[in-house]
Amino acid sequence: MADEPVTHTGTLLHFVEGTLVHAGPHLHENTHPLHTHSFFEIALITGGEGVHHSLAGRQRLEVGDVILLRPGVWHQYDECRGLQVYNCCFSADLVQRELAWTREDPLLGYLLWTGPFSAQRRGMLTTRLDPVAFKEALEHLEELRRLRNQSLSRHRGDVIGWLSLYLSCLARVVVEQDDLGEQTHPAVLDAMRMMEADPARQWMLTDLANASHLAPGYLVRLFKSATGLPPMAYLNRHRVELAADQLLHTDLPISRIAESVGWPDQNYFARRFKSHYGLSASVYRQRFNARKLSPSPR
Repeated sequence: MADEPVTHTGTLLHFVEGTLVHAGPHLHENTHPLHTHSFFEIALITGGEGVHHSLAGRQRLEVGDVILLRPGVWHQYDECRGLQVYNCCFSADLVQRELAWTREDPLLGYLLWTGPFSAQRRGMLTTRLDPVAFKEALEHLEELRRLRNQSLSRHRGDVIGWLSLYLSCLARVVVEQDDLGEQTHPAVLDAMRMMEADPARQWMLTDLANASHLAPGYLVRLFKSATGLPPMAYLNRHRVELAADQLLHTDLPISRIAESVGWPDQNYFARRFKSHYGLSASVYRQRFNARKLSPSPR
């Protein structure tokens, strides 16, 4: 990734400080090794052939395939023969700040927030674009690529605008593929925000239901309709992502990380983490965090 705002520490890829969004094509031959990222990544297959390997299994790739990965998800490419991948990467901070509004949008909220957690996807979404959507997606990516050497202070709005258009293009396809129903109920969004704002709290379903002024059973039905998960399962997915981030970016003891995300029982934390990432917390850290960093959490 020469001349790009992406660097790596062992098998962890992360942005150069100050980078929000990056878009660019890559050519893979044979194997692109196992790795993970500290940012969101969307890979659009534009040519060649290969196999995508992740915790979800092995997927033979075709032109038009799209793979969205949330931060911390590991993957690699195998059996590549001229595999052309147009990557679009954007920081988690951007999603939490400038793109926080996407949570309220029924399409983009599903693409970025709820869809990757649903149906045992473990932080990843896949779809395939038809020729019309493929052409539109490439146009948005090319516009983002043209902005890569421009001053972010002068073109921040342009970058976020073109990224939003690209995400909207993908979201329309994903939502149609998954047959998404009505707009997410405000009580579900409020419950998500409450749990994410204080993940270490020992949340109970009754806490969320009381705050939403809804019966617990009704809140569960609303939550499952929007995300495919009940509220506590959604919280578990959020907690393992937070834990993975600390495993990648700090040298805090695993026991402290477990406690900080709301799981003081290390055995329970170990089971939840391995269930989500397919690796134990210690193996995940050894494999993807090759360099010891500051012990302060991000």
